[in-house]
Amino acid sequence: MLRGHTAPIFSLDISSDENKIFSIATDNTIKIWDIQSQTCIFSTCSKSSGIRGELTACLYIPSIRALCVTTDAIALLQIKLKSAIPPHLDVSHKESVLCCKYNRTFRQVVTCSEASVVKVWDFETGKQVFEFTDAHGDAAITCATFDHSGRRLITGGRDGCLKIWNHNTGQCLHTLKRGTKSEEVCDCTYVEINRNNYIMAVGWDRRINMYFDSENDLHHIQEPQPCWQDDLVRGHCEDILCIAENPPNLLASSSYDGEIIVWNMISGHIHCRLNSPVCAAAGKQFTDRSMSKILFLRTRTKTLQPTASLLSNGPRGSVSFWSLLQGGKMIASFKPSRVGSQVSSLAVNEDDTLMFAADHTGYIYVYDIADYAMRETEKEPAKLVAHWRAHVDMITQIEVIDEDKVILSCSMDGAVRLWGLSGEFIGTFGQSDPWEIFTPASWKHPMVPFEILIDPESLPTHPVLEEPLDMSDIISREKKEAEEAPDVQREINNPAITEEDIKEEINNQHILYIQGKRLRQERHKIAHKPLDHGGPNVFHTLRYFDLSSNPVTVEKPNVSAAANDPFQSFILSDADT
Repeated sequence: MLRGHTAPIFSLDISSDENKIFSIATDNTIKIWDIQSQTCIFSTCSKSSGIRGELTACLYIPSIRALCVTTDAIALLQIKLKSAIPPHLDVSHKESVLCCKYNRTFRQVVTCSEASVVKVWDFETGKQVFEFTDAHGDAAITCATFDHSGRRLITGGRDGCLKIWNHNTGQCLHTLKRGTKSEEVCDCTYVEINRNNYIMAVGWDRRINMYFDSENDLHHIQEPQPCWQDDLVRGHCEDILCIAENPPNLLASSSYDGEIIVWNMISGHIHCRLNSPVCAAAGKQFTDRSMSKILFLRTRTKTLQPTASLLSNGPRGSVSFWSLLQGGKMIASFKPSRVGSQVSSLAVNEDDTLMFAADHTGYIYVYDIADYAMRETEKEPAKLVAHWRAHVDMITQIEVIDEDKVILSCSMDGAVRLWGLSGEFIGTFGQSDPWEIFTPASWKHPMVPFEILIDPESLPTHPVLEEPLDMSDIISREKKEAEEAPDVQREINNPAITEEDIKEEINNQHILYIQGKRLRQERHKIAHKPLDHGGPNVFHTLRYFDLSSNPVTVEKPNVSAAANDPFQSFILSDADT
C-alpha cells in the first residue's frame, strides 16, 4: 500500500517502461511513485506547476517524458530527471534545501531539506554536528525559525503542521496545527506581543495563525488563537507566501496575488495595504504577481520620515521599496537579475546599508542602499556593489551574519554555502576539508565550486550572446559588415618590389671602412617587410668588403747577422763537429 495523498485519488496512470505510477487526487495534487521501491519520488500541486482549474485526468507520454493533464485545457508537465551527483562535488543534502537559519547562541547553522531532513552544522568549521530525519513525515520542510533564546527550533511543512524541536537532540516538543486541515505552511516567525511570545504562521489557509508559546504548556498538540477580525473580513484573498515582523507592533504579510498587508499586531487591525502596479504590457490573465519574500528596514521604521522601510520581491523579477506612511506607496523598483530571472530571496545587513538579492539562476547581487529611496521616488536602480554566482540552481534563502561579515546561502542544488560580503567563497557545509572561519587562508577563495565553472549560464555577458538571433541573421550581418568594411590592402601605399629594384638597391649601398688591422662594419636597420609584393616573402643580401692588394717584397737574408746570434752559432758549431 502506497500512502501519501491526503485526499481521494480519482485518476491513475501506470508507466510499465519506467516502473512509475502517476496519481491525481481531488485536492489537485499530483504524485509520482516508484514501483520497485514503493516510494513517492515527486509531488506537486496546481499552484507550483502553474495549472489553473480542476484536474480531471492524466496521461504519461514516455517518448517526451511529459505528463499530460487536463483541466478546462490540456497541459504538458515536462519531467526533469535529476542526474546523480558526481563524487567530486560537495553537497550538504542529497535533496533540495528549502531553508537555512543561523543560530547565534550555539554558533550553528540549521538546514532543512525537501525530504524532511534537518541537519545541524558547526558554523566555524562547516562540519556536521547532528541530523534527524522524517521531521514532518514524508512532507517537505518549507520554513524554519528560532525562539528568542535560540534553544528551540520551529519548523513548518507541507503537511500543514508547525513543530517545535530541541534541534540538538531531535526531540519534538510540541506540534502546532489548525484543526484537521493539512494546508501547506509557507512561512513562520517568532514575535513578542505585550510581553507574551507567539509563533506566527501563514500558508495556504490565507489566515494569520497565532500560536501562544509557553514553556509550561504540557499539551503536545496546540491549536492557534482566534483570528483577528480584520483578518477574517478584510484579509488576504489568496495564499499567503511570506511574513515579516518589525518590533514592537508591525507585521507584514504578502500573498500570491501580489498584495502586501501591514498589520498592527497589538490591535489586530490593518495598518495599510500595498499592491504592485500591473504593467499594461503584462496584463495577461495568468501573469505571476506573487511576492514570496518581504522584510523590514528596521533602522528606517524608527523615523517618521517618508522613506522606504519595506522591501519585497516580485513581480516579474523586480525588487520594490515601499513607504508605510500616508497609506503606503512604492518609492522605487528595479530588476537586479542580470538575466531577468525572478528574485527568490532578499536580505539586508544590520544597519540597512547593503541589500542582498538572490535569483532563480543562482546569482547573488549586493546593492548599496544607504542613501537609496530616502525621500523622493527613485527612477534609477541602486548602486551595484558586487555580484557572483553562488549555486547552479535556484537559491531558496540567504541570510547575512553581521558579526562575522559573511553570507549564508542554500539552494535547490542541495548545497549550503558560506560567502564573504564581496563573494569570497569560504566553503560548502559538509565538504571533506573543514575551514576556520577566522583564518581566511583556510577558505576556498579564490577557487569557486566546480559545478559553477562548467555550467554554461556562468559565462560572462556579451551583447552578441544576449541577442536572440538565429543562424541566418548572423550570416547576413557578417556579409553586410564585410561589404561595408574598407579595403585595407588598397589603402596601404606599398607598391610591389621587383628584381631590378633589389639589384639597384644593392649597387647603391656605400660600405664604410677604415684602413688598418680592424674593419668596422656598417649596421643597417632591417627595412619594413611588405605585406604582399608578389614574390618571395624575405630577401637577404650578403655583406661584402673590398680587399686592398699590397705587393709582397721578398728580401735576401743577411748572413752576416747570423754571427751575432748565439743560437745560430751554437747550431753551426754542432754542425762542424
